[in-house]
Amino acid sequence: MDTTPQTAEIILKASNIKKSFSGVVALDGVDLEIKKGEIHCLAGENGCGKSTLIKIISGVYGMDSGKIELNGHTYHKISPIDSIRNGVQVIYQDFSLFPNLSVMENLAYNTELAQKRTFVNWKRLRKIAEEAIRMIDFNIDLDQKVELLSIANRQQIAICRALINDAKLIIMDEPTTALTKKEVQNLFRIIKLLQVKGISILFVSHKIEEVFEISERLTILRNGKNVLACSTSEIDNQDFSYYMTGKKFEMSCYDPTIDYSATPILKVNNLSLKNGFNDISFSLYRGEILGITGLLGSGRTELALSLFGICPADSGSIELNGIDVKITSVFDAIQNGIGYVPDDRLTEGLFLDQAISDNIIVSNLENLSNKIGILDNKKRIAAIKEWLEKLSIKTSDPRDNVQTLSGGNQQRVVLSKWMSRNTAILILNGPTIGVDIGSKNEIHTILRSLAEKGMGILIISDDLPEVLTTCNRILIMKHGNLMGRLKSSDISELELARECISN
Repeated sequence: MDTTPQTAEIILKASNIKKSFSGVVALDGVDLEIKKGEIHCLAGENGCGKSTLIKIISGVYGMDSGKIELNGHTYHKISPIDSIRNGVQVIYQDFSLFPNLSVMENLAYNTELAQKRTFVNWKRLRKIAEEAIRMIDFNIDLDQKVELLSIANRQQIAICRALINDAKLIIMDEPTTALTKKEVQNLFRIIKLLQVKGISILFVSHKIEEVFEISERLTILRNGKNVLACSTSEIDNQDFSYYMTGKKFEMSCYDPTIDYSATPILKVNNLSLKNGFNDISFSLYRGEILGITGLLGSGRTELALSLFGICPADSGSIELNGIDVKITSVFDAIQNGIGYVPDDRLTEGLFLDQAISDNIIVSNLENLSNKIGILDNKKRIAAIKEWLEKLSIKTSDPRDNVQTLSGGNQQRVVLSKWMSRNTAILILNGPTIGVDIGSKNEIHTILRSLAEKGMGILIISDDLPEVLTTCNRILIMKHGNLMGRLKSSDISELELARECISN
C-alpha cells in the first residue's frame, strides 16, 4: 500500500478496475471518482457490474487489476477492514440488521465489539443509540424490535449505524426499491443532511426521476464498462435511458381504438370497503389499459385487493361482460378470469425457493394435468418453453431457483402465470417496481400487446410517467374516493401530480 496522500477533495477514485468470475468478465477497466460531500449516482441495468464494483470498493471481492484510492491512500489490494477504516460504509438492500434484536442493540453492537467490551452496560448502549438517531433527527422507540419496523425505519437504522462508525462515504444499494414516495422524500432529506455534514453518498439506482432529483454527478455502467461519467445537468431522461441500455425508446401515449358503446369487460358499481374506499364506480373495456393513481392511503391498493377477492367489498356490485358476479375470494376472481400482479413480487408473487419453471405453470396446473389429476410432463415442458420464449425470460436453466433471476425477469415470470391461463382481466399493482429501464420498457410493450389482443388491463401505480405513457385513461383516488377521470393524452405529468396532491 502507498500511503502518500493524493488529492484531498477526492474521497474515492477507482481506476481501471477489472474482475472476472470463472472466465466471465464482470468489470472491464471501470473508473469511478467521488468527491468529498458529493451525491454521486452509480447507474446501470441489472448485470452491468454495479454490485461487483461496490463489493470491490468495500473489500468483499478482490480485484484482478486496477487500483483504489481512498482518502488519498492507494490500494492494489483492499480488505473490508481497510475500507471501513477509510470511512466506507455500505447499506445493502437487506440492511444487514438483526431482526430479533432491538433498535438500540442494532445501533450499538458494532461499537461494543470494536471496543472489545466483555459485559453489557445498557445505559452505555442507550447513550450510543440516542446519539446515533440524533444525527439524522430520527424519532424511534429504541426498545422496539427491528422485525416489527417498516422498511423505511430499518433503512434509517442502517444509516445511523453507518454514522456511528465514522462514515465518510456511504454507499446505498438500490435504497428506494421498497419505499413509498413519501418515504423516498424523507430519505432524500436525510441524504441532503449527510451532505451538509461533508459525507459523500454513492447512490446506486436505475430510477431516472430519483437520479436526477438527488444526485449531482453520475456514472453509468453497461456490460461491465464505463459508458458515461458527467454532471446530471448535462443529460436528460432520454440520454440517460440510452446510455443505460444502448437503445432509444419512444415515449408515446397508449391511444387504442376503443368501442365505448360496447359492453365493458369489467364494470364496478358503487363498490365500498370499510376503511378502504367508498362508492367506487368505473368501467374497463377490452383492449384498454386503465390506470388508477393516487397518494399512499388513497385506497388504490385496497381497491385492487378487493377486485381480486383478497379483501372482498362490503357493498356494491361487479359485472363481467354484463353479468353480475360475486368476488368473495381469490378462487372466485381466478375462476372469473381475473389475474393479479402484486407490488411485492418477492413475498406475494413468487415461490422464491422453487424453480423458475414451477413458478411459470403454478397457476395453470389443472390445464396441464390429465383426467385423473396427474401432471402431463409433455404439456408441462411445452408450456414452460412457450412462456420463456414469449416473454424473453433470460435464464440458462428453467430448473434454477427463481431467486437467481433479475427483477425484470422475475416480473416476467409473475406475468407468465396469468398469461398461461388466458386471463381476461389483469390487475397490476406497481407493475415495474424494482426493475431496470430496459426491462421496464419491455414490460410496458408486453402489456400493450396483451391489450391489443383484447385483454382488459388495470394498472395501479404512483409512477406518474408510467401511468401517462402506458394507460389510455386515468382514474385519481384520494382518501378512498374516486376524484378524477382523465385521458392520459390530455394531461401533463406536472398537472397529474397536482391533481393527486390537491385537496
